[in-house]
Amino acid sequence: MVVHAHGRVTVHDDERYVRRNVAKLTHRQESSQPVPWKMGDAPKDYIDAMVQAIVAMQIEITSLVGKTKLSQNKDVRDIRGAGEMLVASGEHFVGEAMLRVAAEKA
Repeated sequence: MVVHAHGRVTVHDDERYVRRNVAKLTHRQESSQPVPWKMGDAPKDYIDAMVQAIVAMQIEITSLVGKTKLSQNKDVRDIRGAGEMLVASGEHFVGEAMLRVAAEKA
């Protein structure tokens, strides 16, 4: 199961752009933590080096294409077996989708 995003890519090599977006991303990811980490918690030279190493890209999405390949062309027994094995190994989302395909095909 996959979604392909198509669009126009813009590369941003402006340090201020990168720093601002890393700070926003850090805030978003850390805000739920009991003691959220902030960029200011790290040594300035470390953050400066990391910001220099990041290539920021912005994608203006023009289309999304979803595809599934859940062994629809196989026998029901094979689809069910693969789905059960995936569920047993913790891959519930895809495994349960395969079990639905097997049930619909049966």
